[in-house]
Amino acid sequence: MARYGISCLLPPVTLERGELPWATLLANVLACIMLGGGVGLAGKELLPTSLQLLLLTGFCGGFSTFSTYALELVLLGEEGNAGVALLYICLSLLGGGAALYLALLLSR
Repeated sequence: MARYGISCLLPPVTLERGELPWATLLANVLACIMLGGGVGLAGKELLPTSLQLLLLTGFCGGFSTFSTYALELVLLGEEGNAGVALLYICLSLLGGGAALYLALLLSR
C-alpha cells in the first residue's frame, strides 16, 4: 500500500525521450535508507530479530519494488529510450547506494 501511495503521489516525469519513473526510484531509495539503518541497528543489537524480519525482510522486500524497476528498464529499452534507461540505472544505483551507506553510517 505504501508503494502504491507513492506512485499515486508521484507520476512519471516526462523527459525528451521518455518518462522517468520517479515513484519506483523513490521507493527503492527509501527502502535502502531503511535497510541501511536497520542493518546498522541490528549490528549493535538494538533491533530485535522479530523486528528485523518484519521491517527489513518484510516491509523493505515488498516496498523496494525491484521487480518493477527491472520491468520499467526493459520497457524503456523496448521503447528505444536507452538514454532514459541509462539515467534511471545510474540514479537508482548511485542514489540507493549512497542512501544506504549514509543511513548505515548514521545508525552505527
